[in-house]
Amino acid sequence: MPPDSPAQLGLGLAAVGRPAYLTLGRDDDLPADRAPAVLQARTAELLDAATALGIGYVDTARSYGRAEEFLAAWLRSAEVVPFVASKWGYRYTADWRTDAEVHEVKEHTEPAFERQLAETTQLLGPWLRLYQVHSLTADSPLWTDRPLQHRLARLRADGIELGFSTSGAAQADAVRRGLELTVDGAPLFTTVQSTWNLLEPSSGTALAEASAAGARVVVKEGVANGRLTDRGTAPDSPLAAAARERGVGVDALALAAALAQPWCAVVLSGAVTVAQLTSNAAARTVELAVEEPAAVGWVQPEEPAEYWSARSRLGWR
Repeated sequence: MPPDSPAQLGLGLAAVGRPAYLTLGRDDDLPADRAPAVLQARTAELLDAATALGIGYVDTARSYGRAEEFLAAWLRSAEVVPFVASKWGYRYTADWRTDAEVHEVKEHTEPAFERQLAETTQLLGPWLRLYQVHSLTADSPLWTDRPLQHRLARLRADGIELGFSTSGAAQADAVRRGLELTVDGAPLFTTVQSTWNLLEPSSGTALAEASAAGARVVVKEGVANGRLTDRGTAPDSPLAAAARERGVGVDALALAAALAQPWCAVVLSGAVTVAQLTSNAAARTVELAVEEPAAVGWVQPEEPAEYWSARSRLGWR
């Protein structure tokens, strides 16, 4: 994407590739029967709708249940192929149960990378454009693992772009540190995917620095796992009132705030229904000044530690 191109909407498959996820209202959005075939059909429906809406970026990961498998099945007959990004570094462990004690386990080691790259390549090899380290945080061994960094650089030399995602209250530190990593004098990563939304904008300055350095910046969790939607926002709140004035849902206004950031290249929708995706896509019709949400006081940003604590309390649903 050229640096001056307007931000685009993408589709993330985190919430539809497995039966449980950290999102409000899943019992309303998904059937009680969440068998793999059911969620594969829903994934295909969403991908068809995304294509019809002109959404050309799809994000998945090894830990998103069977999302890579569902995407691959759809891509085999797709007339329009989107930009495909995936991630390695987490392993799905819930065995398709919604009540599993642990849903995913992180491992940033070279053996984990080799294993997951082989799995991703088997499914998405012809279409994979970007491979990201999933949730690069301060405790990751990748920071000091030079053999792993050089192995990643060899993948880059083979034509696959490299990136990383971030999570947690210290996202800004991870963004800066990740983009400082070099191998043979060249930056290792050219894409960063971070949580940014009206409730948790603390990574914004670091993401602006990333964009200024030439990195693609992808925003995830723009509706705060459902908290910034009509479902999660009080009808009498300033944010809900501002959305009504513009004739869109709270979700669209929240995503429009992310799309308006001059450093942003892609904003991911985490929709699990076509209606949600269509509502999210209305964000592209909203003209919004960067400073407007804060100036008008639509919502009070939370302290990062408070936000991430609240996110963890949502629980897997």
